Amino acid sequence: MLNIDRLSYSYNTATVLQVDAFVLASGQHAILLGPSGCGKSTLLHLIAAILTPQDGEITVAGTNVKMLSPRAADKWRGETIGFLPQRLALVSSLSVRENLLLSAYANGKVADTARADDLMLRLGLAEKAKAMPHQLSQGQQQRVAIARALFNKPRLVLADEPTANLDDISCAAAITLLTGQAADIGASLVIATHDARVLTALPQAKVMRLTPVKEAA
Repeated sequence: MLNIDRLSYSYNTATVLQVDAFVLASGQHAILLGPSGCGKSTLLHLIAAILTPQDGEITVAGTNVKMLSPRAADKWRGETIGFLPQRLALVSSLSVRENLLLSAYANGKVADTARADDLMLRLGLAEKAKAMPHQLSQGQQQRVAIARALFNKPRLVLADEPTANLDDISCAAAITLLTGQAADIGASLVIATHDARVLTALPQAKVMRLTPVKEAA
């Protein structure tokens, strides 16, 4: 599902990320552990072809993301990747249901209203279908973001700090929702976090530990 080989990435000549090798099998989950500033978010953006690798290779579901043009990357991402950003970025002017359907419209797909209704029911949001994001609790907003990331049935789900600022009960619920929904669609899951609770909740996940890159003097 995911193969990373001799990857490095720099901002303004400063190297922020180096990964020698990493392989994730289809259906397997992974946790990217490390402190803030170690490149976790950067790596997720590289895997999703939002950023382009400068050195090394990333292959996702048989596609070398480095070879994708910007237009092709957008299409491929919509078909292959489900992205859960740290800042949930729900569209404030759209209802819960409309936020889900937007995932299909944005990727040139026919909106599957039945799937939207099913996801809302599974995630306990059926009664909030017409609610606006500001009318939801933080946990409900997160569930909407999870549903949106899974709406197009991606093969790989990338979650950036999904448990940040959550208490223990909400943290456990978020991980259960992510893993349960990923299992339902047969997707692999990659979670970037500095939260040790995620590691405890997913003992079978493959772990990549990232540390800030030290530049040579």
